[in-house]
Amino acid sequence: MRNVLVAAAALSLLVAAVPALGQDAPTVPESLAARSSYSIGFNLGRNLAAQGIEIDFEMIARGIADGGSGKPALLTDEEMDAAVGELQRKVAEAQAARAQALGAKNQKEADAFLEKNRTAKGVVTTQSGLQYRVLSEGDGPSPTPAARVRVHYTGTLLDGTKFDSSIDRGEPVSFKLDGVIEAWQEALPLMKVGSKWKLFVPASLAYGERGAPPVIGPHALLIFEVELLAIEEG
Repeated sequence: MRNVLVAAAALSLLVAAVPALGQDAPTVPESLAARSSYSIGFNLGRNLAAQGIEIDFEMIARGIADGGSGKPALLTDEEMDAAVGELQRKVAEAQAARAQALGAKNQKEADAFLEKNRTAKGVVTTQSGLQYRVLSEGDGPSPTPAARVRVHYTGTLLDGTKFDSSIDRGEPVSFKLDGVIEAWQEALPLMKVGSKWKLFVPASLAYGERGAPPVIGPHALLIFEVELLAIEEG
């Protein structure tokens, strides 16, 4: 919400006044002031809409015009602070409700998938609830829990959405095992260098009820294909 308010303040500096909605305007703004003003206004409106905020475009335009031209405000500073505070409260409540509903949906889908997947051929379920399948087995050493390793990986959501991939970036990643999600801390010490495993990760071993917005939702199950390329130290 703070970003939206900053954008609105910046917009008031770029335009001295805003024409009433519905008046004819150039199809494509040409001057820098017009193009930049339109761009900021468009993004402001899109951000407000994305947050589920009811938008009164005429009042937004009136507020920018009055503030930019130095006209008296329709509300006192205290009334404006109270209005914005109430709006922030309602937006936060709505976002929390949406997150709770999405989390419940993700948890239900994850539980159903893991229950079915545990009987799939080649799938191993550990005591923590992590599931994995060996795609190819290497013949190198296994890292210790405190080792630094180099891996290639691809991560997807249950619906197949890819959220990260070192393979797509064309460069493997290096990290210490004690600095990654619990599922990787558990799985990689079980792997040998040269191995490639598929991990089925419940949210409790990844990003939990918070998720990792904007792609990974609350209680989301994650699926990784991980190839252990090398142990760099430890």
